[in-house]
Formats: sequence, C-alpha cells, structure tokens
Amino acid sequence: MNIKRRIPWMKYASATSFYPLANRLVPIFMGLAVILAVVGIYMGFFVAPIDYQQGNSYRIMFIHVPAAWMSMFIYLLLAMYAAISLVWRVKMADIMAYSLAPTGAMFTFVALLTGALWGRPTWGTYWVWDARLTSELILLFLYLGYMGLYSAIPDRQRAGRAASFLAIVGVVNVPIIYFSVIWWNTLHQGASITLSAAPTMSGVMFSTLLIMTFACWFYTIAVVLRRAQGVILERKKVALWASQMSKK
Repeated sequence: MNIKRRIPWMKYASATSFYPLANRLVPIFMGLAVILAVVGIYMGFFVAPIDYQQGNSYRIMFIHVPAAWMSMFIYLLLAMYAAISLVWRVKMADIMAYSLAPTGAMFTFVALLTGALWGRPTWGTYWVWDARLTSELILLFLYLGYMGLYSAIPDRQRAGRAASFLAIVGVVNVPIIYFSVIWWNTLHQGASITLSAAPTMSGVMFSTLLIMTFACWFYTIAVVLRRAQGVILERKKVALWASQMSKK
C-alpha cells in the first residue's frame, strides 16, 4: 500500500481537519509542559549542584539556554512554513508561521533578559555588543518586523507574502547566532553541548537542561496550535462578514 495513502499528511493542511486535531493535542502538550517545567525548575534550583566557578548564579542557565534554543528553532520553523506558504500557497502554512512568531519573540526576549541577568555577575555588566548577543537581538527585531509587517498591510494575502519574504531572508541570522562563538572572539562562552562530544557538565545539570527544553517545546506546540485555532476562527468570521456585505 502507498505510504501516502496510509499517512494522509496533506489532510491537515485543511483548517477543517486541523482544528479538531489541535483540540485533542493542546491539552496533552500543555499538561506535559507544566509537569516537565515543575520537575525541571525543582531540579534546577534544589537538586543540581553548585557550580565551582559561578556558584548559584549559573542556575539561570536552565531558563536561558532552552529559551535561546527555542528562539532559533522556532524561527527556522517559521521560515519553513513561510516558504511553503509562498511557494505552494498553503493557507495553513501561513497561519502556522503567523502563530509561531509571538512565541518565538517571547523566547528571544526571555533569552536576552536572562542572559543580561546572568552576564551581570559573570562579566560585570548586563550588556556588551558581543556577536552572540547582538545577533540574538537582531533575531528579536526580525520577529517583531515579521509581526509588524503582517499587521501593517490590510490585505491578508499581500501581508503573508511580504512577511514570508522577510522571514526567509532573516534565516541567515540563525547560523550567525549559533556559530558566532566559533567565528569570532567573544565574551560569550562556547557550547557546552555538541553533537560531536560529550556534554561538559554534570549528568544532573544536563538532565535538567533537557527537561526544561522539552517543557519549552511542548509549551510551544500547545500555544501555537491554540493560537492557530484562534486565527482560523478570526479569518472565518472576517470572510463571513465580507460575504454578507457583498450581498447587500
């Protein structure tokens, strides 16, 4: 049997099929996010050992690092959905990209804020124009620019196309953020977790970091799906209103 027939992925490109699926998934992922966040915060503040260099100040890492990872990953997803919307004119892809942007902006802001709070005891200042920090700030501006451009154009199709172009162009900033500590001599520390080497931290710290990362990811899934449902309802109401007005 053809695998495409057994797994009808394109079925959920329709808002009619997507909406009930989101209704089932949102409570599951939100529940998992809350449980993991509670476990992760407890482990981060009460179980993980004190760092021999930074003392207790390093514990902000358990919020900062997952937020920074999510800020980049969500932008890649946003750009992917934007490209699908732009090339194949899939409406749900445009809705998903639009729904991802606020959550991505939130995580980027959290990453910058917690990074500043962590930088004060570590570097002696809240902010430096470091390559990693500056490129992360640019990422926040890209999120805000995407949302602002989308809101500034009344026509939804034109707004989606313009915002999608911006999102795709902005993808170049993501590898700059990730590799900035390798390409330039920066104050920001290098990656403690890589695919080519074992984590340079204790097992408890690494486990806590993964738990908090999954909590952020499950939260993102739940919130984005719920926001996408809201966008679907809003656009249906606008379409119905426009249809009624055209008949008068």
